[in-house]
This record gives sequence, C-alpha cells and structure tokens, in this order.
Amino acid sequence: MGEVHGRVAELGCVLGEREVAEVVAAACPAADHRGKRVLLVIPDGTRTAPIGMMFRALFHELGGAAAALDILVALGTHRAMTEEEICARLEITMVERRGRYGRVRFFNHEWDNPAALKPLGVIPKEEIHALSDGLFAMDVRVTVNRRVDEYDRLIIVGPVFPHEVVGFSGGNKYLFPGIGGAEVLNFFHWLGAVITTVGVIGHKWTPVRRVVDRAGAMVRTDKLCLALVVANGGMAAMFAGTPEAAWDRAVDESARHHVIRKARPFHTILSCAPPMYDELWVGAKCMYKLEPVLAEGGELIIYAPHLREVSLVHGRLIRQVGYHCRDYFLRQWDRFKDLPWGVLAHSTHVFGQGTYLDGVEKARARVTLATGIPEAECHAINLGYRDWRTIDAGAYEGREGEGILHVPKAGETLYRLSGAP
Repeated sequence: MGEVHGRVAELGCVLGEREVAEVVAAACPAADHRGKRVLLVIPDGTRTAPIGMMFRALFHELGGAAAALDILVALGTHRAMTEEEICARLEITMVERRGRYGRVRFFNHEWDNPAALKPLGVIPKEEIHALSDGLFAMDVRVTVNRRVDEYDRLIIVGPVFPHEVVGFSGGNKYLFPGIGGAEVLNFFHWLGAVITTVGVIGHKWTPVRRVVDRAGAMVRTDKLCLALVVANGGMAAMFAGTPEAAWDRAVDESARHHVIRKARPFHTILSCAPPMYDELWVGAKCMYKLEPVLAEGGELIIYAPHLREVSLVHGRLIRQVGYHCRDYFLRQWDRFKDLPWGVLAHSTHVFGQGTYLDGVEKARARVTLATGIPEAECHAINLGYRDWRTIDAGAYEGREGEGILHVPKAGETLYRLSGAP
C-alpha cells in the first residue's frame, strides 16, 4: 500500500508542533513541491481535529515553495462555511488571512452544483455486486469536484473516527462524499443503511469502504493523506501516505482510543451533543455511537439545548419522510426509491433498528430529542420529545450500575458491548 510516515504519542500524551512538523517535512518536503499547485482537503467544523496545527506545519513547509497552496472544505452534503468559519477551523485570524496567508484561497465543496463537478466514470454493476457482497447490482456514476484538475497534488488532512456509514472515517472518505457528487454518495450511504449502523460502525473493512476506495482510485491527481488520531485532548497519532495506507494505520490507533466497551446495555442513555453539532443532521452521531449499548425497549436522549435545526440543507425532505427503521423503507421500496438515498439512510441511522410488519412499525428502542427543536416538529418526524429545561444532566452521572449512562461529549467515541465483534 506504499510507504507511511508516522508518529504515535506515548500513552496518555499528544504530539506537539515539532513532531507534526517532522512528519510533514518527511512526507511532503518543500523540494518535491517547488512550483507545484497543492490543494489541501480539510474537514468542516463537525470533526474534532487540530487542523490549525496541521495547516501551520504545511504552510511552513510548502508555503514558500508551492506555486499555490489552497483550501477545499470537504463538506459532503453539509452547509457551506463562511470565510470566518474557515479561518476558525484553520486557527487563524482574519488579519492573518489578509496578511501572511493572503495567497491561500478558500473553497467550499458544492455537491449539488453540476457545474462544480466533473465525471470520473462509472463503477459497473458487476463490480458493485462484488464490492457490496451481493446486496446491489447497479451502475454507479462517480463525479468529483472539478477543482482537483487544477492542482498537481491533493493533500487530505483529517481525523479518523468510528463511522456509522463506512466503518471508520478518513482516507478516501474525504474525497467521497467529502468532495464528491450525489450519485455515489447516495448509493454507499444506503448500502451502509441496508447493512445497518450496528453492522458497520467500528468495523475496519466493510463493503462501503470498498466502494469508497474504488471511487477514490478514480481520482487521478496525485494524493497524499495525513490521517490523524485525536485523543487525550490533542493528537495521539498521525500517519502520512496514500489515502489507503495512512488510513489503514490510523484505524488501528483509532480503535484503541475511540471504542469503549461496556459489560451490559443501558435502558437510559443521556447523550450530550457538543456545540460543533449545530443541527440534527450531524448531531445524530450522538445516537449512532451509542446504539450498540442501548437496551431493547430503552431510551436514548440526545441532549442539545443549542440545537434548533433538523437540517438546513435536507430539512424539507426529512420532514417529508420522517425517521424510520430500515425495513419501513425496504418493504415500501416503490414508494421511496426515487428519493435521495442518503436522506433515507440518515433516517434509519437516527431511528435505529426496528421492524415493519403488516403496516406496523416497531422501534427496538426510543430516540428522544431534548433540543431547541419544537415538540410538534419532533413528533411530526417520528421522534420523541423532552423539554431540555426539565433535564438535570448531572442527575444522570455515576449511575451505570442502575442501567443509566451519561455521555458528556457524545458523537465521536463508539460504545460497544464486551465480546461484541
């Protein structure tokens, strides 16, 4: 899979600026980039990572040598970031933006703008059948942000965490769906939903990862990936290499830091969403990472007083469809098949496992919103409601022996039962 440069911090420690700079200098030395155009592909604000530290190291190494060093935010289908928000992500001020970093251009990915995309080809149905373990047989069209053709090298910079759709995030996922078009995105999100979140999340090699890597191989621009493992309040490890090789190493470290085992399931979980999740579209990660330890018939409460939107981009469709289990859609496929499959996948991920028999849907467990989303809207989209003002989060702490779990910052750490694969 190619050479990998990397550093792993000592147990309980994090990497500092010097260690990061050493890896960057070894993986992408200035001499190899002189006169070249470089595009940094970075995550938006919904992923915890020291992107500022990475940007400083890359700019120090390449800023004086590269003909261009620009930023493309891998939004997937998230909302666009403002210039001020991108500066905050890079940990620079607007004064620095106009001064020292004035040459660096900022771009948001536009997944829904055909003019911003270029076709890469089609993954034929025979390959899809093999990659999906026989679940699907259909041609899948692959498009990507056309800016990739304007550069000599893409440098992907981003963290690796357990992920509900692909198993573990990172690597080529920053290309698809990060800077890809809707077709391949909708396909592999629904593929993951059919397998189910519990069947995918925290598993290294999944059918979805195979599809993502196959699409990534269709991007011919030279690629380097800086895969980060965030823990202990900073960066516990980083690996530099091809998207496949760097991701492969980072996943093993992520599994050490981001998977917590519990001896038994919990009937009540208070899952507290951090401020970086500003809508349910991303805040629902507080459900995904905890579903494996939610007892049958139990309740998971997403506690997020600051969260007031279902989704700025997809809200209309979500309100049309609501939140349901996988079989609700599969048993009525003709009714739903023409809607965006990514939205259907999100619906099942939030709702969790359940059954749909003889026109009756039954959830395995309840998902309740204690957010700024009004009660009527929660019920309309088929989720429970609690007034967040009636919840004392501290009252849920230290009660695991009673079957109550309190997670103060949910969304990135996966909880799994002991002995589960």
